[in-house]
Amino acid sequence: MARSLAALLLLLVAAAGASHAASPAEMYWKIALPTSPMPGAIRDLISPASSAASASKDKEDTVGSVFFLEKDLFPGSKMTLHFTRATASAALLPRGRADSVPFASEKLPEILSQLSIPAGSPTADAMRSTLAVCEAARIASETAPKHKHYCATSLESMVELVASSLGTRDVHAVSTEVVNRAGPTPRQAYRVEAVRPVPVPGGDMVACHRMPYAYAVFGVHGIKGVAYTVTLAGADGTMAEAVAACHGDVDGHGVAVAEAYKRLGVAPGKVAVCHFLPQDDMLWVRN
Repeated sequence: MARSLAALLLLLVAAAGASHAASPAEMYWKIALPTSPMPGAIRDLISPASSAASASKDKEDTVGSVFFLEKDLFPGSKMTLHFTRATASAALLPRGRADSVPFASEKLPEILSQLSIPAGSPTADAMRSTLAVCEAARIASETAPKHKHYCATSLESMVELVASSLGTRDVHAVSTEVVNRAGPTPRQAYRVEAVRPVPVPGGDMVACHRMPYAYAVFGVHGIKGVAYTVTLAGADGTMAEAVAACHGDVDGHGVAVAEAYKRLGVAPGKVAVCHFLPQDDMLWVRN
């Protein structure tokens, strides 16, 4: 399968050269996921100039840090949100290029040299942190298979991890999009205009979170729950189509979800806790 995809990709590259300059990521997507629309989180990596939102330096100020209960998600409800990206813009490397660069803490000096990144710079420090998180997640996944977390360094590896987790390549992804804003959005009140369930066969989803790195790296893990596409209207006229994920499993999902239950005054696991996805994250589900 991988060999046939590679052959088709070469054909599309040749065709693209004769017509328009499609990126390798776009061509791969057309081959691997021909019936699935590309989510904004991927489109923005291919065309970063079209990405208006900036990354927040305060993780508590991102839209993903606001937790709520499923029963509170209905037309007419209001929330104060700040639509930002969890990480700064970064290039989406083709798999061949990504695989040619080491991805290990012990190789960090070599990585920085290859990518021409000064040691001790903020980018280098962020990369060191991400490498440590990815290595710890890999070890934890080996000891606790129920909660597998991986890091994907290319679009191709992310799609393969998603397909392996969901047991099929017949999948699609959804992501949050601010639809009518030409610049960064302020933190403001939003009114819920509409709530539409995302079909989630078997309740199985795979979340992909952008991680701070010199190029696009995704943290990938499975979750059980439900999801919604929510139309939001901001006080300044900004409109957003936000993806909300609701799940009740605390184990394997970090301190933030456990703290959310405390803040909301409910027992962990008894009801689902929900949050919106930042614009650079996405949810994958079976078709």
